[in-house]
Amino acid sequence: MEPSLPRPRGRFATRAVQAAAIVPEVAQKPVGPAIWPSATWAMPTSSEVGDLLTDTAPGYVYGRYDNPTATTLHGLVASLHEAPAAWSLASGTAAIHAVLSVLRGAGRVLSTSRLYGGTWALFRRLTDEAGWQVDHADLLTVEALEDALEASHTVVHVETIANPSTAVADVAGMAALCRERGVALVVDNTFASPYLCRPYALGATAVVESATKYLAGHGDVVAGVVAADEAVVAAVREHTFELGGSLGPFESWLVVRGAQTLPLRMRAASANASAVAHALVDSGAVEVVRYPGLEDHPQHALAAELFGGRGFGGVLSFDLPDRNAAERFADACEVFARAASLGGTHSLVLHPASTSHRQLDDASLAAAGLGPGTIRLAIGIEDEEDLRADVRQALSAIHPPR
Repeated sequence: MEPSLPRPRGRFATRAVQAAAIVPEVAQKPVGPAIWPSATWAMPTSSEVGDLLTDTAPGYVYGRYDNPTATTLHGLVASLHEAPAAWSLASGTAAIHAVLSVLRGAGRVLSTSRLYGGTWALFRRLTDEAGWQVDHADLLTVEALEDALEASHTVVHVETIANPSTAVADVAGMAALCRERGVALVVDNTFASPYLCRPYALGATAVVESATKYLAGHGDVVAGVVAADEAVVAAVREHTFELGGSLGPFESWLVVRGAQTLPLRMRAASANASAVAHALVDSGAVEVVRYPGLEDHPQHALAAELFGGRGFGGVLSFDLPDRNAAERFADACEVFARAASLGGTHSLVLHPASTSHRQLDDASLAAAGLGPGTIRLAIGIEDEEDLRADVRQALSAIHPPR
């Protein structure tokens, strides 16, 4: 039986507005997550509204500050990352900006040079327009970090699996060194997702992810998340709502919905990526294939330990002779879609030098572990043999049989 609701008073137009805001109390636990699209919440008194706006009382007052759907997402992300708290933002780039802003203080940022092109662009803008000092080094090992780290550095930024070179960072070792030096460590865990790696549990200060990718996993939302201790997340929250980078309720719901199948999708993507990587190796048409699951990958042993046998991710890259060959390969693909981003159900092919890393010159491309002819494949959950066949036919388009 449907629960009865109180009937609003007033004339027709008043009732049309007032009745729409009367919500039934539901004793049953919903199986699916709820969406709360309200931008604002009413309170019995003005002082109670003020208490909510000044954070002196818990609750919801305005969507830019908090939203119940986002609260569900925060609890989910914190749980997956084995962290005390988490926060969501309007994009992965917003998440990186927020957490580095609250951890940097007045010091310098030390970042890996094996970096997503959008993060390169963010750091360049913050350097040119906001006075940040950002240094870059090839940060994969504890030794490399120790050589590059200076007393003026207050925060280190690395990627678990570098985009798109697939180089794997020694997260646990670098976290230990950063703790010893009193430096914050921020790990961009987008390529690994919390299914493969949980950097906070390994000692990192904070984890950032583009939830657009594996967490949401369906290519239908742009979002970012931060997982850290409660103090860092509280500072990120304040930064987020003051600068207007909050995630909306519908977007939060899409991430919550998608994350429920994260382990299934990651297992499928990892298995498919391994099959495609071996197909590329076996083709004899590609000199270098970069995938952490290949035994000749420089960090294969580290990745196997770090990811605990759960797989090696869904991204791989390889080199073709030049830009022309790379673009011809990408254009010849039929199953792989030519599109940016990754981590969804669809498999994507990308030529980084002209797309995701277009901001970098050849020297910066080399520092990021790629070249003008590098191809990145982001593997989805399609049939394994269809993906292998598509790679083979695209290679034949640039290396026709004699």
